[in-house]
Amino acid sequence: MLNELIRSLTPKVAAFRRDIHAHPELAFNETRTADKVAEYLERIGLTVHRGLAKTGVVASLSGGTSPRSIGLRADMDALPLQELNSFPHHSKYPGKMHACGHDGHTALLLGAAEALVQTKNFDGTVVFIFQPAEEGDGGGRVMVEEGLFERFPMDMVFGLHNWPGLPAGSFGVTEGPVMAGTDRFEITLTGRGGHAAMPHQAIDTILAGSALVQALQSLVSRNTDPQEAAVVSVTRFHAGHADNVLPETALLGGTVRSLTPELQEKLEDGMHRICSGIAATFRVQVELDYTHGYPPTINAADPTFIAREVARQVADGAPVFTHLKPSMGAEDFAYLAQVVQGCYVWLGNGAGEGGCMLHSPHYDFNDEIIGTGIRYWVRLVEKALAVSG
Repeated sequence: MLNELIRSLTPKVAAFRRDIHAHPELAFNETRTADKVAEYLERIGLTVHRGLAKTGVVASLSGGTSPRSIGLRADMDALPLQELNSFPHHSKYPGKMHACGHDGHTALLLGAAEALVQTKNFDGTVVFIFQPAEEGDGGGRVMVEEGLFERFPMDMVFGLHNWPGLPAGSFGVTEGPVMAGTDRFEITLTGRGGHAAMPHQAIDTILAGSALVQALQSLVSRNTDPQEAAVVSVTRFHAGHADNVLPETALLGGTVRSLTPELQEKLEDGMHRICSGIAATFRVQVELDYTHGYPPTINAADPTFIAREVARQVADGAPVFTHLKPSMGAEDFAYLAQVVQGCYVWLGNGAGEGGCMLHSPHYDFNDEIIGTGIRYWVRLVEKALAVSG
């Protein structure tokens, strides 16, 4: 019965997904998307709650008498990227694109909600979370801060992301770290400008900045356990404007990524220490502005066990990978998983050939995996909130 129901829903879900793809909206501005999501949920009989994190949409569905509750989360926002696809559902908005598949995630969860309304083969409450602003603006954090879990108590929370490079319909379900924490830094060096032909009369910020770039690499190569993953990348270095002038200031910026909160803290402390050393060595003033971003996404044991068993049940012969290496990309599902135990899985989107990888201007969500994604959500609810007896 469920398979027949999902087959009947798939064309509608795919059409919804393509409509959202054609009308992408950026962080905290997903007004059309949120309206469409709310209309869909209300049409299938659910009460919709709006306003968390500005454009967030939440609905819940209860069955039986159990007080147990789980959350299912999908992200809604697009990227500030010019789409280079030419298919009919390409972005109609210049400079905006669903290049990460959030259109697919939103559509899958709507399809699952409709299927669950019709089958209702569970005992407890499932909360459908449609979250804005995943792409760097921390909509998950805002939803938590504005009372998501107080208004909708949950015992577990689950997330899903399509993953190009994994076979279509396969799953990656790994306990422990699955996505990195990511921080940003900006460093301003101030010295004394002067004539490039008389460097002894100046304090050279370019020389100090160059030494700083190299010294920062020691945070990973000589201060981090080789069996722990970490990245420190300087991605910006701006100084000077003339060939015969030593600039007064230099500006550096970049990103720090790691898989545990403890290592995040250690890397930040090390960066402060190195900046102080460079300041003393080169007689420059060094100001470090260190900004904490998303924490690591870490899958807890119990929800991961449930997700793994369900993935094996619905994969229909496709592989289920249980020991994939974590991605050094970041994901604000981490904020939800810090409050209640969570599991974040990868759903294979296919080979990703022809540039069709995440954040590529040629990307598109693979509609062939819609049925698998809906089936995963429904079976997950049925297993996590199993009817006893």
